Amino acid sequence: MVSSQGRSRQQRRADREAVRAYHEAQLELLLERVREGFARYDEGAIDAFGLDDLIHRYKRATQKLWSACVGGGSQVESMARMLEWQRVEGEETDWWELVARRDR
Repeated sequence: MVSSQGRSRQQRRADREAVRAYHEAQLELLLERVREGFARYDEGAIDAFGLDDLIHRYKRATQKLWSACVGGGSQVESMARMLEWQRVEGEETDWWELVARRDR
């Protein structure tokens, strides 16, 4: 039988892993936006200023993501619970759009 302290330790470890995996997956999605931006630049669809704006947006999005995912104890636990809630509700934070709303 696992003690309540052992269970909470296991839960914290699981929370950290879930948040770490989410953080990495979201970073990959944001990096894909940057790849698409470079492709659009190479095609002539956007100019250097457009690509620069895209890169700044990427940086703001990753900062928001980092703030949500990195931290100690209760912050990681809260983020893990939020991720569970989002999965149940079929919702997910779109970090790219989150910073775009601020730009408008």
